[in-house]
Amino acid sequence: MRIHPVGTTLALALATAISVSPTQAQSRSPDTMVELTPYAGYMRIGDYAQGPFGTNLSNRNGYVVGAQLALKVLPGVSLVGNVAHAGADLQVGAPILGGLGVGNSKLWLYDAGIQLGLPAMSNGGSVGVSPFIQLGAGGIHHDVGASLINVRSTNLAYNAGLGADVMFGRSLGLRLLARDYIGRFDAKEAIGFDLETDVRHNIALSAGLKLAF
Repeated sequence: MRIHPVGTTLALALATAISVSPTQAQSRSPDTMVELTPYAGYMRIGDYAQGPFGTNLSNRNGYVVGAQLALKVLPGVSLVGNVAHAGADLQVGAPILGGLGVGNSKLWLYDAGIQLGLPAMSNGGSVGVSPFIQLGAGGIHHDVGASLINVRSTNLAYNAGLGADVMFGRSLGLRLLARDYIGRFDAKEAIGFDLETDVRHNIALSAGLKLAF
């Protein structure tokens, strides 16, 4: 799969955000704002392939770091753009031998989507909690390196997230987020011929610093 459909999706979302921004700033309340959230966390990267007799090509526990940019366009509704980098050790698994390290996986994730949130819940103090969901689409670029091979592939992926913002004021907060990136690994692009691959779930758990402007 080529990269440009994903880039088009991201470009359209960002163009919409830019075009909406000036008019919304004039017609909406002061709550309309831009949010930037750098984050870091843990990512469980889905298996690449299942072999005979219970063998598989998978990843050990990995990391994820990235940043989200959001533009509020309506109360409780935001356009979201996201870029992240993830990595993990690659391993071949067997029923008796367990996992044998053979290389590493590096991923670039980029997507755009929509965020739907609920009003902040507060106990009367200065701290408020705002739950939200995110839905979007974008791409995952895989760079898989082992002792004998090095393959790259870019695939379409959909994502769904559930999280909460713990706000310590109007402009500063802590974002907790669980996201699932759902897609297939394009074996044909990576190795030159088709293989039947299952839908993969790449699950990221992260915490970040939310800055609102």
